Amino acid sequence: MKNVRHILIFPLILMMTAGLTGQNQVPKGDWILEKVDENYGSDNKIMTATMVIHGRRGSREVTSKIWVRGNDQSFTEYLAPPREKGTKMLKLGDQLWMYSPSTDRTIQISGHMLRQSVMGSDLSYEDMMEDPKLQNMYSAQVIGEESYMDRPCWVLELTSIKEDIAYHSRKVWVDKERFVTLKEDRFARGGKLLKTTEVKKVEKIDNRWIPTHALFKDVLKSGKGTEFFVDSMIFNAEIPDYIFTKAALRR
Repeated sequence: MKNVRHILIFPLILMMTAGLTGQNQVPKGDWILEKVDENYGSDNKIMTATMVIHGRRGSREVTSKIWVRGNDQSFTEYLAPPREKGTKMLKLGDQLWMYSPSTDRTIQISGHMLRQSVMGSDLSYEDMMEDPKLQNMYSAQVIGEESYMDRPCWVLELTSIKEDIAYHSRKVWVDKERFVTLKEDRFARGGKLLKTTEVKKVEKIDNRWIPTHALFKDVLKSGKGTEFFVDSMIFNAEIPDYIFTKAALRR
């Protein structure tokens, strides 16, 4: 009986300590990154969101509905304001198309166009094209522990493992308990700070911790940044196949 207990308990201990290293049992960076991806991950999701863009001449709101399937398919329809209503974007793998109702044209966003701002916000098309799984783009190393939003965090340094990537490195603050990224700095290859993210609110949706209010700032632009609010989120949603087609852009 004693040997049976050992057989049952030993694998459990291995599972509990799989991400730990060193005398103080500091988790490995790549293990933390994996847990972050697990928390955010979902086969399909549908959400509505609002961007509040704080520019030099004031602020404006842009509302959208977004359908996501896996890691490389997404469809966005802008609902407001009237000027942007009906604009749609489709991402399939490494390709991105945009439909504009004002011109009744569909164009492919590629090359230098990917660096342009989305709706005048602090987010670029390149940001939207990123692989949502951080572990597919970066290796991670724990470089410290800090508190943010009164939450204890692991501080990670992420280094790109791919050549064609928008940000060569990142510094991220990950909530130790909820495995949510609460703060982030993004850097160019030469070490220049390009963008920052600060999460303002986190909510539990369908047993996942999700940032529902965040501030994005392109430090190379004027203005006070872009606030992003998640208005609703449905995980593992049923999404018809036609949504992820170019024909859906003109529907």
